[in-house]
Amino acid sequence: MARSTRDYDESDVRIRPNRRGSRPRTKERPAHADAVTGRVLVVDRGRYTALVSRGGERRVLAMRARELGRKGIVVGDEVHLVGDVSGDDGSLARIVRVSPRMTVLRRTADDTDPVERILVANADQLVVVTALANPEPRPRMIDRCLVAAYDAGMEPLLVLTKSDLADAAPFLEQYAPLDVRYVVTSRADGARTGVEELRALLAGRVSVLIGHSGVGKSTLVNALVPDALRAVGVVNDVTGRGRHTSSSAVALPLPDDDGWVIDTPGVRSFGLAHVDPARIISHFPDLEPGTTQCPRGCTHDEEECALGAWVDSGAAGPAGVSRLESLRRLLRSRSPAQGE
Repeated sequence: MARSTRDYDESDVRIRPNRRGSRPRTKERPAHADAVTGRVLVVDRGRYTALVSRGGERRVLAMRARELGRKGIVVGDEVHLVGDVSGDDGSLARIVRVSPRMTVLRRTADDTDPVERILVANADQLVVVTALANPEPRPRMIDRCLVAAYDAGMEPLLVLTKSDLADAAPFLEQYAPLDVRYVVTSRADGARTGVEELRALLAGRVSVLIGHSGVGKSTLVNALVPDALRAVGVVNDVTGRGRHTSSSAVALPLPDDDGWVIDTPGVRSFGLAHVDPARIISHFPDLEPGTTQCPRGCTHDEEECALGAWVDSGAAGPAGVSRLESLRRLLRSRSPAQGE
């Protein structure tokens, strides 16, 4: 069919008549001055459960308002809600603003993945849970978690479970130079020890519990928060790995309003692509003094690096060799060649 060659003018344009009551669109967003403040406890398939205190403490189910665009919302975020904030069954509010975050705990799938994932916001303590046996401890994983904690401005705490199966002393020697606080727990003879000591270190704080599957993290949460009812997994006898029992992060109040714990799904990797390699050495405070004799621009993973001789001299303590190996493994994984 031949195309028409007729010229069009304004009379050919259909003008949509103004509808009664219509108003022009604007890019300005409402201020929502009457929004109430809440803290996100659970994120589940586009729905957010927030704890609201104004007018009596209650849990409010909410969705993200369109004006937020693609801005992510995570457990621990302080948010502002409008709409039905009664918390009644069937009610649904809208989150219209997210307050600036004080801290952010991030990780990536691996050390070359440019996409970072925010795990939780506004926590001040990272609790790294590891078993002393069944499954065996993974020092490299713990080192990564410590780097992430220091980089996020959070205070780390080591929790060593299953001490009835293995002695904690040899493992703790590796971290003695860091002066990292720790708690050792056990379930020997059917009695649980170490939980009250851990509870005292969590009091009044917002703490994130992280660890790979099977280390007893959910068991600890159930002991700390008796009504949490977190599912407990088992360790595979062949692979030595645990089964994921927590599918999403959830914030749980400690008894007597004495702080919060945020339980996270078990992780098998903790990428640090978001951490500048130049800053990694600062997160190994037991090794950093040995860099004073390094040449200018030293990457701390080259022949001219002075760290090797400094560690060999014993200045870094008995764990110096393994700690330096851990540092250099992290640096190699973050090198440009690794990502090509």
